[in-house]
Amino acid sequence: MAENSETKPAEAEEKKEGKEIESAGVEETKKELKEGLDKIKILKEKLKKRESEIKALKQESSKLKDSYLRALAEMENLRKRVEREKAEFYQYALSNFIKELFAVLDSLERALETQEKGNGKTLREGIELIYKQYLSLLIKQGVTPIETKDKKFDPNLHQAFMTIESEDVDEPVVIEELRKGYTLYDRVLRPALVKVSIPKKGK
Repeated sequence: MAENSETKPAEAEEKKEGKEIESAGVEETKKELKEGLDKIKILKEKLKKRESEIKALKQESSKLKDSYLRALAEMENLRKRVEREKAEFYQYALSNFIKELFAVLDSLERALETQEKGNGKTLREGIELIYKQYLSLLIKQGVTPIETKDKKFDPNLHQAFMTIESEDVDEPVVIEELRKGYTLYDRVLRPALVKVSIPKKGK
């Protein structure tokens, strides 16, 4: 009977220790579970933040895409308008110049009428008038006749059609104009065709 009384307290102690161990394990598990839940909560918050950032980026991307497409459409419309205006400019650029040519055309018609009447002097006067009108019109547009009389030969302005050796010159000089040359502002449209006197060889 003495053994039974000693065994019971030992078993009770073991049970108590087992419960304590079990309780400690449960507490550890609860602690780990809580830490895991806290981590999940933090991850959910980060995920929510990332989703919010992604949504904002998508909205910004959509805005940028719309702005790009609008700018592209505006550029295309501008290109078409510029091409249309350029085409119209080239089509009508000479309209004012052509209008001024009408005066020359009118004078030519009057000169032809004078020729039919057989008045030679009046015809010459009419042609001279037309020539002056035409030259004045060209000058107004920036066209200038190239000077040749008693000028030194300039290959940039003159084209030598014929050369004559002479003892009277030390360098090439224009002695006769065979066809007028013209410049447009500072650019040669057509060089003057000239006869040139050059120094005699062996002089």
